[in-house]
Amino acid sequence: MIGMLRGKVWEVQADKLILDVQGVGYQLSAPHGLLAKAHSGHELIVYTHVILREDELALYGFSSAAEKELFLLMLSVSGIGPKAALSILSTLGTGQTESAIASENITLLTKVPGIGKKTAQRLILELKEKFKGRGLSSDGTEGSAILPQAASLSEAMETLLALGFSQEEAKKALQALPDSVREASTEEQVRIALRSLAASK
Repeated sequence: MIGMLRGKVWEVQADKLILDVQGVGYQLSAPHGLLAKAHSGHELIVYTHVILREDELALYGFSSAAEKELFLLMLSVSGIGPKAALSILSTLGTGQTESAIASENITLLTKVPGIGKKTAQRLILELKEKFKGRGLSSDGTEGSAILPQAASLSEAMETLLALGFSQEEAKKALQALPDSVREASTEEQVRIALRSLAASK
């Protein structure tokens, strides 16, 4: 099956994009984070997953292998289909989704369109152990948590990977960020990391 595509963005729609790969246009459903990074004419690397049903053949695209893996994990939960899993990733992103599940944050999960309390509880019940230690403990104290800073860095990593940098290049650039920038927005982290990467060329 198709695991990855690299091509030029042909068109960006509300919840899909069309990727031109050597003259063939692949239509992919994708989280909003990836759609926001996709600009017509720009090259993009997309991690993909194919869902084949009796009446449907759908291709889903993700900005990183970690985002794709989380999507597949959510599909393994009873009652979570592709639409719901995509909605969660679009609303919360990878880091915040993992943190919400690990910390049993039902309130945050139910802010996602289409996700009710029972669905959020199932996500937590079936996936919490996989993300153990990544979020706040149930009593609100900090364990080895994915705090907002770490979640932001995770999103910055995904952005750099989507822009075509290798994991090693992106990791080095983010590790080199000044402490003052580590609490900045994802956009600011990416901007400074790109400056560092350009200087190292």
